[in-house]
Amino acid sequence: QLQASGGGLVQAGDSLRLSCAASGRTFSSYFVAWFRQAPGKEREFVGIINRNGVGTVYGDSVKGRFTISRDNAKGTVALQMSSLKPEDTAVYYCAASRAYSISKLDYNYWGQGTLVTVSS
Repeated sequence: QLQASGGGLVQAGDSLRLSCAASGRTFSSYFVAWFRQAPGKEREFVGIINRNGVGTVYGDSVKGRFTISRDNAKGTVALQMSSLKPEDTAVYYCAASRAYSISKLDYNYWGQGTLVTVSS
């Protein structure tokens, strides 16, 4: 089970940190990804972190601004967002999979989503 938190209303240029908390003893066996969905748009890949936290891959729209990290001992994954833009406004979801994938179709475990609103 995953639970995302940390969303809120910020201004353009601000930073925000989202957190994804997982329950279960096999958390370290999963890749964890972040996706986002803006109103009227498809759910978009944001980034993914591998099982040991060493490797990350980001979507082009957030590369250089967002950073994903994880703490397997605590069962958490963080999404640090900086230089936020109004186009980053979306509901952000964390998701877990035993295999590496940037496709939302390959994820069976999803958090409930947390809303990020960036005002101009």
